[in-house]
Formats: sequence, structure tokens, C-alpha cells
Amino acid sequence: MVWAGIVVLGVFVIGSTPLSGGSPTDEVSSGTAKVGGSFSLVSHGGERVDNQSLVGRAYLVFFGFTYCPDICPTTLFELTDLMTELGPVADRFKVLFITVDPERDTQEALASYMTSFDSRIAALRGTAAETDAALKAFSAYAKRVPLESGEYTMDHTAGVFLMKADGGFGGMMDMHEPRETRLEKLRRLAKGQVTSS
Repeated sequence: MVWAGIVVLGVFVIGSTPLSGGSPTDEVSSGTAKVGGSFSLVSHGGERVDNQSLVGRAYLVFFGFTYCPDICPTTLFELTDLMTELGPVADRFKVLFITVDPERDTQEALASYMTSFDSRIAALRGTAAETDAALKAFSAYAKRVPLESGEYTMDHTAGVFLMKADGGFGGMMDMHEPRETRLEKLRRLAKGQVTSS
């Protein structure tokens, strides 16, 4: 879908303007969005996961929701496939799928949904406030979009955030990149070789 590419680019475009009333000097000077900050959510297994508990381990973050018809399950299947190919190397980083639709994505719904993907991928959810805080921490975007049926869907950032073991931003992974490019990014993340550029 066209919006997916636009939203991924938006992660970098919004970097020069503050997201919540702060001054432009609060942002990093590289021109990229400030990524990485405080968040606290609960996994589909019932474990509290926050930025502090991840210090010392590289991780990936992908925002989505279980009612997503295409991009979210496709990304999770592709991450599963990449992790399978990497084998034990994939044990060196965590993969977090954060729902942007906690109203429908209950812990039970997420637990059922995640049985289709690599067991090392953790689905996280929180209250509306916790979800907003997680989105803000990654300079990500999500918006509820009403449908004619009376239901709704979610528009959201579709890229995969690569976070270094020290909590710093290591870049983005786009699932449209060549497979070998994605594998190399994950290998470098696992070895602590990613850069903030």
C-alpha cells in the first residue's frame, strides 16, 4: 500500500520538528527523528517489558495490529523467516511487535495470534496511554481510521526499528529491501556493529 512507504519515510521527515511542544533543540542534530526512550508494556505471555529491561541487548521494534490484513502478518512472517535463516545469531536480539490497537488486541488475542510466528517474537500491549508513550518513544505514528462498515482499521508506521544494545537507534529495516541487505543488517545488529547513521 502506498501509505506504508509514506509513513516509513515520515519517521525521518518529522525529525526536525518537535513532536510534543518541545523546542527544536531537543532533537538530535543529524536530521533524523529522535528514536529511543521510555516505554513500558506487557507481553502476550504476561511479562512486563520496558526500555530498562532491554538494556544490554539489541532489539527490533515493529508496530502493528492483529486485524491488519496484509503488512503486519507479512512482516512478521518475513521476520520469522529471517530469524530461521540466521539460526542462533537471532538469539542475540529481541524482536518486539507492539500493537497500536490495544482495544481489540487483548493479551489473549495476541497470544493466539503469535502462535503463527517465531516463538522468540514477543507481542506487547499496553493501555492507551502506554501505547501512546511507546509510539512517542520511537517517533512512530498510529491513527484510528473509521470504515464504512462501522468498524475501523489502523494507519501506522510500517518500518522495523533497529535498536542497539545501549538503547541507541541503529537505523530502520524496510521489508522491501533485498533479502541479503536485511540479513546483513540483522547480523550487524547482533554483533553490535550497527551505526546511528
